[in-house]
Amino acid sequence: MAKGLTKRQQLILEYIMDYVRKEGYPPSIREIGRDFKIGSLRGVTVHLDALERKGYIARSNTPRSIKIIHPSFQQSNEVVMLPLLGSIAAGAPILADEHVEYELPVPAQMVRNVKGAFLLRISGDSMIGDGILNQDVVVVKPQETGNHGDLVAVMLGDSATVKRLNMDPRGIKLMPSNPAYQPIDVVQEDARVIGKIVGLIRDYEGMAF
Repeated sequence: MAKGLTKRQQLILEYIMDYVRKEGYPPSIREIGRDFKIGSLRGVTVHLDALERKGYIARSNTPRSIKIIHPSFQQSNEVVMLPLLGSIAAGAPILADEHVEYELPVPAQMVRNVKGAFLLRISGDSMIGDGILNQDVVVVKPQETGNHGDLVAVMLGDSATVKRLNMDPRGIKLMPSNPAYQPIDVVQEDARVIGKIVGLIRDYEGMAF
């Protein structure tokens, strides 16, 4: 039970939270009275006044204005919506509207405080050694540089590819993790890093995205 609440107040608080989760907006005073079999509006507001006084809710004079404000009952942002990019033209803004297929929910912890993170769909099997399969979706942290060994997304001409970055005095290569494919020699003018891979999403049924 929440600290300082009576059993009735606790039940009404839980009811409000459940209602908001299901409906997307708070219940009316009449609905609370009906579902708790409280015969008068005043009987409901007595409980709401107590919840407000104890710092669990806030209200205004407008209908359906109940808001849960107590820190213990704040819902965390468990997911963020990230854009899934389709074809990308060289030189065009990475997140230009015409490149965004749609948005997908991604666990917030996967991107933490990364700003501008986006998704790319994998085409082909060149990275199966890293557990990245055809049609997987990778989460990309935008950045313009990478370190040796990083798993990066790179623009090559008009398309993006995901590879391991190999840097040595002889030059830079993009390394596949499937022996059926050859490393790609990087010509600086033709390639640019657009981000580092920080996560992966897989749809086993092929129905979600």
